[in-house]
Amino acid sequence: MLLDIPGYGTFDLHHLVLDYNGTLAKDGRIAPSTLEKLDRLADQFSVHILTADTFGTVAEELKPLGKRVKTVILQSGGHTEEKAAFIDALGAVQCAAVGNGNNDTAMLERAALGIAVINEEGCSVRAMQSAQMLCRSIDEALDLFFAPKRIVATLRK
Repeated sequence: MLLDIPGYGTFDLHHLVLDYNGTLAKDGRIAPSTLEKLDRLADQFSVHILTADTFGTVAEELKPLGKRVKTVILQSGGHTEEKAAFIDALGAVQCAAVGNGNNDTAMLERAALGIAVINEEGCSVRAMQSAQMLCRSIDEALDLFFAPKRIVATLRK
């Protein structure tokens, strides 16, 4: 997705990187509407979901998407750094990232486009300050990629 944002920059986004618990899922469960949006976005992006899999549900919840999304189970005790390193390895200038927690801050900062979401779990103030945009729900955040002029309207200077 090519985004030319007046006074802000031009971005050629290839990767969509998302936190799972609190961002995509509530208590380990993902809404059908969110699954449908992820499936559609997989036509346009390489979709990566990063998770510690706290509830042990990610494999079952994402099963309907098959290999259309890539799930990464975080292995370290330092999830903030692990998520940031993942963005760096993909090439941060080609990444959009979506998250809600303190451990998403570096990921949101490094990505070309960082979006914080509030959802039912809330959103850490640090995550909000690290992102370029803030949305009231994951579905609203994902909808931005179907209507990219909304991103342009919000970020242009």
